Amino acid sequence: MSHHPDHELMAIRLAAHAGVVIADERRRRAWTLRELAARAGLAVASVHATEHGRPAGLETYSALALALDLEPRLELVDPRRRAKSVRAEDPVHAAMGETIAARLSSHGFEVALDEPFQHYQFAGRADILAWDVSARALLHVENRTRFPNLQDSFGSYNAKRRYLPAVMAERLRPRGGFLRVTNVIAGLWSAEVLHALRLHPASFRAVCPGDTSAFEDWWSGTAPSTGAQTSAFVLFDPIEERSSRRRTFIGLEQAIDRSTRPRYRGYADAVDRLRSSR
Repeated sequence: MSHHPDHELMAIRLAAHAGVVIADERRRRAWTLRELAARAGLAVASVHATEHGRPAGLETYSALALALDLEPRLELVDPRRRAKSVRAEDPVHAAMGETIAARLSSHGFEVALDEPFQHYQFAGRADILAWDVSARALLHVENRTRFPNLQDSFGSYNAKRRYLPAVMAERLRPRGGFLRVTNVIAGLWSAEVLHALRLHPASFRAVCPGDTSAFEDWWSGTAPSTGAQTSAFVLFDPIEERSSRRRTFIGLEQAIDRSTRPRYRGYADAVDRLRSSR
């Protein structure tokens, strides 16, 4: 029986998600790999491979789950229903993801939201990924409704910039790897985010030194043809994209400019506006 590429990719995603959950719980308990392996009755190499996203058998997952006091469960969920549950927890963040994903999907790009990945000791999730294997191009977008801790925000984003291209290249297998990678922080167009930008402009410029040209290419439906790996910031409005009355996003320098006005006072205001727009 031949293997369908979509089936293989789904299996990889499920294994990656399981690996992230297992690794997170082991670290929360401050256990070493050897301790977890002993409690689960497995080889250390097997635990290491499972945490790093290598597909394992049901017996392996069950043994690890029981050792960590986790409930083994396989859920097959309609992604549209899943999106609704995410909106209930963070409606603005979810609206940003759905708006960007819908735009990219409309152009025919492959898109993934909340994609789990593991690279050795670093585990995380990518808010939005889009790719064009034939063009060897990958887009990674990190959505931010606030910046309560710049160090944590930038640390997570920089780790993803470093590790995601290799992880996704291994999954999707573009010939020769990804030639062009576009990384973007998309901040909510609010007074709260504008304040953070204007308070720490040098920090944002250091982490996001690129302009918006590569992201604009993706937005217009064309995978970038120049630039190896770029990092940019965009100030984003998920509600205006639906009405198309005003520009949806602007770049870092324009956002830092004092003449740029916020479209939302803060997160709560964005939630209210989002609800009233539906």
